[in-house]
Amino acid sequence: MTRRVLVASRNAKKLNELRRILDEAGVAGIEIVGLNDVPEYDEAPETGATFEENAVAKARDGFVATGLACVADDSGVAVDALNGMPGVLSARWSGTHGDDAANNALLLAQLGDVPDERRGAQFVSACALVADGVEVIVRGEWPGRIGRKPVGDGGFGYDPLFTPEGETRTAAELTPAEKDAQSHRGRALRQLLPHLAALADRG
Repeated sequence: MTRRVLVASRNAKKLNELRRILDEAGVAGIEIVGLNDVPEYDEAPETGATFEENAVAKARDGFVATGLACVADDSGVAVDALNGMPGVLSARWSGTHGDDAANNALLLAQLGDVPDERRGAQFVSACALVADGVEVIVRGEWPGRIGRKPVGDGGFGYDPLFTPEGETRTAAELTPAEKDAQSHRGRALRQLLPHLAALADRG
């Protein structure tokens, strides 16, 4: 029997990322569905002070509303020269939620006079899984630095500005498989695999 698991997102790339990680790990018996696949419900605003608070709030909402085990993530970029900002405000840094181009442009403007050696940053992802008797929160981090202009057309968010540690390419230039292997969300989601496998076993 296949266990449906809700990912509290409408971002097809996030859904596919988890599907690929489950396939790669050989975890069977899980069908990943997104918010577009379930009846609409009231989603609480992301008001948490940390990625973890936002992720678990979204996962709890999804589980309560649908009865499905729910995975939610909250992620963003923490820039050293900005004292860890945009952080939890990453998706709406420019004032409009999800406007990647405006968010990237604002971040570049704020770092305009920051020298290369001080442009360190980390992508951070907190992922939460909530199901019957289960509440797990994990965190993944991906260190790197912020470039001076967007490069690459893959990925989303701040990927075109972010060059991972040890790489000459931006996150937007990596293949999906390369990104899964390294990324903050990939690192967090892999920590959820044993818990997802246990759900599949429970059916």
